[in-house]
Amino acid sequence: MKDVISVITLTLLHPLQSVPVQSWTFEPESVIRIGRSTDNEVILYSAVVSRHHVEIRRNGFGWEIVSLGANGTYIDGKRITHMPVVDGMIIRLASSGPKIQIRIEGEISKLKLKTALGKRASSKTKGIDLSRETFVNSKRTQSDEGN
Repeated sequence: MKDVISVITLTLLHPLQSVPVQSWTFEPESVIRIGRSTDNEVILYSAVVSRHHVEIRRNGFGWEIVSLGANGTYIDGKRITHMPVVDGMIIRLASSGPKIQIRIEGEISKLKLKTALGKRASSKTKGIDLSRETFVNSKRTQSDEGN
């Protein structure tokens, strides 16, 4: 049971209503990169998002978030540099930037994540026909969901 593989889903949330705008699903691997640069797995075009803003990395205990951006990464209004991934957590890129919810699915992930240990992720998208790119601005967020 220790080696059960799970998937990780990142969901961009609407800036005002916190409803899903777009999602990306990844199978297990080592790193998911988020930022403005086209070499990221999740590309967000926003003035406050760095080219390489944040990474979700596999570590010896599960998964962790590592902030790389100049404008920081925030959880519950507090700036973080790195932190274990917890199912359902919401990260914010910069103090006023896009919000992303992290969901981890798998047979044992709920038990492990309650102890603040992440599960597995990947840099490969699964089952999503959408482009990796999402345009984000402070007034309105474009929704590509369902296309």
